[in-house]
This record gives sequence, C-alpha cells and structure tokens, in this order.
Amino acid sequence: QVQLVESGGGLVQAGDSLRLSCAASGRPVHSYTMGWFRQTPGKEREFVAGITWNGGRTNSADAVKGRFTISRDNAKSMVYLEMNSLKPEDTAVYYCALSWKWQVAIPIIANEYEYWGQGTQVTVSS
Repeated sequence: QVQLVESGGGLVQAGDSLRLSCAASGRPVHSYTMGWFRQTPGKEREFVAGITWNGGRTNSADAVKGRFTISRDNAKSMVYLEMNSLKPEDTAVYYCALSWKWQVAIPIIANEYEYWGQGTQVTVSS
C-alpha cells in the first residue's frame, strides 16, 4: 500500500504563487509515474500535470502550461507542483496520484492512477 499526503494549499490572490507538496510513504514510489489532478464541485477530476518515474519527462494540461511545473525528489519520496500566476479558475481541490501501471508514460485519465491523496484546497481570489 501507498499513502499520499498533500500539503501547501491555501487562499491566495490572482497572480500569486503556491507550491504544493505530496509526501509518499509505504511502498517505494520512485519507479512510477505520478501526477496532480484537480476537481471542483460537480465536475470530473481533471489532469493538471504528470511526471515519469525519474523526472525525465513531464506533461501538463493546456490550461496550466507555462504557469505550473511538476517535479519530484525520489530520494525524499516527494512530488511538487509549483503554481505561478494563479487565476481564479485554478480554484479547486488538488490531488496527488500514483500509477503502478506506468513508468515512462503519463496518463491523463484519472482511472489510470491507483493511489490518491486526500486533496488540498487551493482558492484563488480575484
């Protein structure tokens, strides 16, 4: 089993930055793709960014390209999401996720990820 715990969310103003962290524990996660998703009430969970097992490749949604950066530190079992130039439409609960099935691909569909954190709220005011 793997436990994922997100932190770093909060209330910020448009244009501000936040850094989300995801701490993994339990089984080693350094060999697997990890990602960040977000969800707002009444909507499906949507892909934000993903990173391959060694950080060699990343992918991000068009809505956040150029503003959000995903990274990982396998020695610390941590994944990060650096969010800059935040907009009110970025307001959501952000989830960290791990995929056992993928190492060099970055799925953008939520059901390709088997483990999820509890989420951290990000609220961006205008």
